[in-house]
Amino acid sequence: MRPIRSWKKKILAVAMTATAGTMGAGIAASPAVAATCSDVDVVFARGSGELPGLGITGTPFVNSLKQNLSGKSVSSYAVNYAADVAQLSAGAGATDMTRHVRSVAASCPNTKFVLGGYSQGASVTDISIGIPTLLGSGETIPTNLAPRVAAVVVFGNPLALYGQKITTVSPLYGPKAKEFCNLGDPVCAAGFNVYAHLTYGFDGSTTNGATFAAQKVRALG
Repeated sequence: MRPIRSWKKKILAVAMTATAGTMGAGIAASPAVAATCSDVDVVFARGSGELPGLGITGTPFVNSLKQNLSGKSVSSYAVNYAADVAQLSAGAGATDMTRHVRSVAASCPNTKFVLGGYSQGASVTDISIGIPTLLGSGETIPTNLAPRVAAVVVFGNPLALYGQKITTVSPLYGPKAKEFCNLGDPVCAAGFNVYAHLTYGFDGSTTNGATFAAQKVRALG
């Protein structure tokens, strides 16, 4: 297992590249506003260096999920956190994700949740569902709300660098989790292909993740 300093340097390089690509292409989403008491609320954390909003991976994921859940109302919430390239904001992001879920759950007893994140945003999700990481600590979703989380979908999760996956380390969320890590991705596969980390939004991963999440949502009724 390579030391944290090594892969944090890789993440920093990837984040800077993602930021440049996002700004240049003009595809960053503005922060999403969750509708009142929707059937499904998607809570997604963007990756390092991305502009505020759902990001280059969260935006196509949410769009695909809406298509898969026709007949249900689907709202989305972009986790409000710094997503800094120094990798120091995942804990604060987890707290924001957790507080959003708690708030909506209290106001909307029938709303189900889909959680997700990309790159550092995946770490935000890890922490929020109670998985310890080396990228900080934050508030976690109360266990009594776990049944209302229909699915957890993450892309380029740094947790994999430590030989861990949500599916294997989380008894509560593992059975309803889906993780995407491209071959060569420096953030989750200890590789050297930065491009592999930047393609989840258009290589079919977000589409497949949305299909998985939709199945889990429908299974809850």
